[in-house]
Amino acid sequence: MAQLSTKDLTTLPVGRLGLIPLESCQSLGTKVNDWLVKWRKERNHPEMNSFAFEGYQRDSFIVGVQTPRFGSGEGKSVVTESVRGDDIYLMVDVCNYSLTYRISGFTNLMSPDDHFQDLKRVIGAIGGKARRVNVIMPYLYESRQSKRVGRESLDCATALQELTGMGVENIITFDAHDARVQNATPLHGFETVQPSYQFIKALLNHEDGLRIDNDHFVIISPDEGSMGRAIYLANILGVDMGMYYKRLDYSRRVNGRHPIAAYEFLGPKLEGKDMILIDDMISSGNTVIETAALLKKRGAGRIYICSTFGLFTDGLEKFDDAYNKGLFDKLLTTNLVYQTPELLEKPYYINCDMSKYIALIIDTLNHDLSVSHLLNPVDRIKNCVNNYMARYE
Repeated sequence: MAQLSTKDLTTLPVGRLGLIPLESCQSLGTKVNDWLVKWRKERNHPEMNSFAFEGYQRDSFIVGVQTPRFGSGEGKSVVTESVRGDDIYLMVDVCNYSLTYRISGFTNLMSPDDHFQDLKRVIGAIGGKARRVNVIMPYLYESRQSKRVGRESLDCATALQELTGMGVENIITFDAHDARVQNATPLHGFETVQPSYQFIKALLNHEDGLRIDNDHFVIISPDEGSMGRAIYLANILGVDMGMYYKRLDYSRRVNGRHPIAAYEFLGPKLEGKDMILIDDMISSGNTVIETAALLKKRGAGRIYICSTFGLFTDGLEKFDDAYNKGLFDKLLTTNLVYQTPELLEKPYYINCDMSKYIALIIDTLNHDLSVSHLLNPVDRIKNCVNNYMARYE
């Protein structure tokens, strides 16, 4: 993935670049900062010493921020250095449950609500002094509550309106559960980025002997919600796709919902074919594991589970058991959300690092250039696959 070169510097930076990874996103933010520092130190441009490029090359772009809490659990934010005129990029992982705070002598785990409030506190501390405020929220806050059914809240849309009302100009997220929620803020920037290229690159770097063609490979969606992702990847790779859908028993309800009567498959024959089982998130993991078991019954070859967000809300034991039973071969998720040390040590796990991709998006936006070519990685995926296949010809 090529970053901006000297010849690409046809526009001035919007402002001096400032990166604010909240505590929830420190690990990913540090990697993003390292890429930005490296790239900008390698650049040499006649205008680099002008006022327009003040602070363009630095040892770190991270702006000091503190988010302390009072004993009552209330919080505040303090920005420890000037951000006047800066182009600020805030990074937050609302799913990071590893962080805690004390409240009246008790230890409280930070919830998505706590992380979102801290994000707003930092924006409030900036106080409108920055030239532009951008939010990078890999897992979109309340994205599973992005549409209204009956008399219920519409939390994701409300959150987006809160952010834009506080002066946020651009919101960058990854694999939004339903990208149509951006209609809540139609006059502001909203980008949802797919990690398809990173999945393919990581898989081909770790696995040998795959034949990416229509006779030996297929893309599978575990439900109708992920069908668009599967169709997109299948079209790029030139292979078939299949989909499972849930047949519900509408004659009764269990815990307020119609129970699943069976999983039905739509798609080509699967005997002997390797496949990618793709979804936007793994929550408990029940759906992907059940789907993998059904695929194996249909004679599937190697199964690679790819999911942007690995939440694993019920732990990893069921994945250990499924792997030991041969239901899948590898599990790929990104580092866009918190990863436990236990997950990183699993023999079946492949980590897809997104830091370079995020750094490239930030670097491009800071120069006010189009990111369209970054959001549609068709050529990069095809080149990656062609180079891989050439090794086995």
